[in-house]
Amino acid sequence: MYGLRRQFLLDPEIIFLNHGSFGATPRPVFRAYQHWQRELETQPVEFLGRRFSKLMLAARQSLAELLVTDASNLVYTRNVTEAMNIVAHSLSLGKGDEVLSTNHEYGAIDRMWRFLSKERGFRYINQPIPVTLTSARAFLEALWQGVSSQTRVISLSHITSPTSIIFPVKQVAERARQAGILTVVDGAHGPGQIPLKLDDLGVDFYGGNLHKWLCAPKGAGFLFARADVQHLLKPLIVSWGFEAETPGPSRFIDHHEWTGTSDIAAYLSVPTAIKFQKDHNWEEVRCECSEMARETLMDISAMTGLDSFKQPDRKLPDGFLQMVSAPLPTTTDLPALKTLLYDKYRIEVPLIHWNGCNLVRVSVQGYNTRKEIRKLISALKENINL
Repeated sequence: MYGLRRQFLLDPEIIFLNHGSFGATPRPVFRAYQHWQRELETQPVEFLGRRFSKLMLAARQSLAELLVTDASNLVYTRNVTEAMNIVAHSLSLGKGDEVLSTNHEYGAIDRMWRFLSKERGFRYINQPIPVTLTSARAFLEALWQGVSSQTRVISLSHITSPTSIIFPVKQVAERARQAGILTVVDGAHGPGQIPLKLDDLGVDFYGGNLHKWLCAPKGAGFLFARADVQHLLKPLIVSWGFEAETPGPSRFIDHHEWTGTSDIAAYLSVPTAIKFQKDHNWEEVRCECSEMARETLMDISAMTGLDSFKQPDRKLPDGFLQMVSAPLPTTTDLPALKTLLYDKYRIEVPLIHWNGCNLVRVSVQGYNTRKEIRKLISALKENINL
């Protein structure tokens, strides 16, 4: 773990415990990113006019192998927010329809559904999900209290952003399909943390970020769509792929892959990010990070005396991963504490106010050490009222 820090471009003066927000890119992956940018600038017409399709196909095939699906089911996007917007803007929803989500969702996606519900007249519901749930069955029972005969879409996170909880999306998809309900999953924190098998997962649409836990460059995300629902999607940006004179492998790819002149270097660097993690035994790295995250949660809970969302014997439902959210006292001045942690201790970590709770969200990546975690615990102990 100590040696991995040198592989990243992060400022050595900063204790970076916020990989979950924007990620961090290893040096070899960043070099690949710059290589593709130079290739573009050397001969833009050759690169975008003649090589684009083959380059993008190779990048999609590499990603498809990682995600265990066919390359024809994937298109690259700049991020998961763009992917989710493609789906949300495409679906024919209107008065009398309902979109069901939870109260754990990421703010940008929450805003997206609220905006569209006002524009189109459908009802958007945030179903409360208790943080104490310990099984997929209990989750389904809580979620399905919000399902009605008008529910057309269930939209939820795979790993929640504020609370760092894994939702059982496979079980949700199975039950939703039986009821004729589409499933749309925000997988911002999935790729690189969870070994994904998208075909087996069974969801209709899955948007993912690759710049977070997979450590690809910023601006690399994807949209997965099951083959039998791809016809529901419309291009968010209409360009040459619409009514293509020479159709590609699928209308889904034609409509969403080419949206005009853009820098695709981040997409083309994804295979290098995948190789970097393979070359560095990333499964072992993830296990070590997971153990450090578990210890961090236990230490903060022991310090504050507050129950954590996920005790070691209460995992929901697929195991413990690299990002944890721990409650802080309600009297904590989060803005002041965040400023103090960064200015005095040089610690980059998000402090979140969620549903009346104050939280510290700690991301543990391969470049982090237990020494850094101890510094965070010490800083919190010195500066919060217990």
